[in-house]
Amino acid sequence: MSVEGTKRKISRVLEKYKDQDERVLWREYRRNHSYEIREYFVEKYSPLVKYVAGKVAIGMPQNVEFDDLASYGAFGLLDAIEKFDPERDIKFKTYAMTRIRGAIFDELRSIDWIPRSIRQKAKQVEETINMLENKLGHTVDDEDIANEMDIPVEELHSLLTKISGTSMISLNDIWYLGEDNDEISFMETLESPVNLNPDSLIEKEEIKSVIVEAIQHLPDKEKKVVVLYYYEDLTLKEIGEVLDVTESRISQLHTKAIMRLRGKLMRMKNALKK
Repeated sequence: MSVEGTKRKISRVLEKYKDQDERVLWREYRRNHSYEIREYFVEKYSPLVKYVAGKVAIGMPQNVEFDDLASYGAFGLLDAIEKFDPERDIKFKTYAMTRIRGAIFDELRSIDWIPRSIRQKAKQVEETINMLENKLGHTVDDEDIANEMDIPVEELHSLLTKISGTSMISLNDIWYLGEDNDEISFMETLESPVNLNPDSLIEKEEIKSVIVEAIQHLPDKEKKVVVLYYYEDLTLKEIGEVLDVTESRISQLHTKAIMRLRGKLMRMKNALKK
């Protein structure tokens, strides 16, 4: 089929289903896996792929292409359409964005795009922050971290900028409960309470409380970056304009925030194992 023919077909599908109740369409798709309904959902929600890929692309090194991220995300959208349960108390858009983001990060992990030297530096900074905050019992500033690493503060800032991309992936590794596709980040919890057994619900609520508390104890600017980026959906550039600092500085603050959160949650996780 020609490009024009494909466009006309897509247009007909969109027109056919655009005024129908989407919940009814989802139930119908679950029953018969209609190709037309699937194509409708793909076309309707494909802008989410570019949106999520665009957010992930911010802070990534130049060797990571936006088009590649979008192609990885497209598989996440298809996966979301196949696995979405319309009876669960969650919007498809929310579910799909999580699946798209996960598909992008899964592919980035598989191709091991982060140079080993950057991984080592990221680990060193994260371990330093974790050690200092565990020892001192409070959040530490750039001067404390730089002094412990025996480097100038300016060098620490440069290092944080270089390793900023690793924190994007680290966010999705914040907490796993040990089951397939069963993870919690501070962005959202996918399961509806009606679909969880009491023990699982209690565990998830406890972890969510820990995550919220960890965010509350972040330094003020880092907390603002987390809220504006993950809850208000602003880009790092837009956050820089809000806080009147450079995009590079926002990237550094984001990286430190994620490292602090990972450290606090890891200490909590280790404490639960004892």
